[in-house]
Amino acid sequence: MILTPENEYSVLLDACVLVPMPLCDTLLRLAEEPAFYRPLWSEQILQEVGSTLEQKFHKSAHQVERRLGFMREHFPEALVVVPDDLPKALTCIPDENDRHVLAAAIRGGANAIVTLNFRDFPEDCLQQYGIMRQSPDDFLVHQFHLNSNLLLEKFDEQASLIREEREKLLARFEQSTPQFYALMSERL
Repeated sequence: MILTPENEYSVLLDACVLVPMPLCDTLLRLAEEPAFYRPLWSEQILQEVGSTLEQKFHKSAHQVERRLGFMREHFPEALVVVPDDLPKALTCIPDENDRHVLAAAIRGGANAIVTLNFRDFPEDCLQQYGIMRQSPDDFLVHQFHLNSNLLLEKFDEQASLIREEREKLLARFEQSTPQFYALMSERL
């Protein structure tokens, strides 16, 4: 990835936003050149994604490995190695099972954590480390305002590659990212 002033923004993507498609697809496309931001995750986050895909969405081991393999191959710089003792020290995160996410964000130099799990990432805790918490909706709206033409181009490419009409793909965002859906609907 080539870092430019437009994409120096680094974002830790929590497992909960990497599981659902097409959200994950859209987030990753925005991280491809020309990139809006630099994605980050840890091996533990990828393991959570894989477990969720297998257990809740009944994906085969092959399907899971294909998806995680794609992420590792196309974004090798996204992987953050977290020392074992760092999550233990982050006691401002109430759920011990979520401390590794903040630890990865700190180690990766993230500006924000994109997550649906606001309860377990208190704002006052994240502020201590200079990290914001964003929902995928807020994050996508922000990206839209940075460069709506490029975002629309990437969205059209996504629709084309999965052989789906743009409007049908956009409809899949209405419930999960309503502000983004509204902005995109106005432009389309």
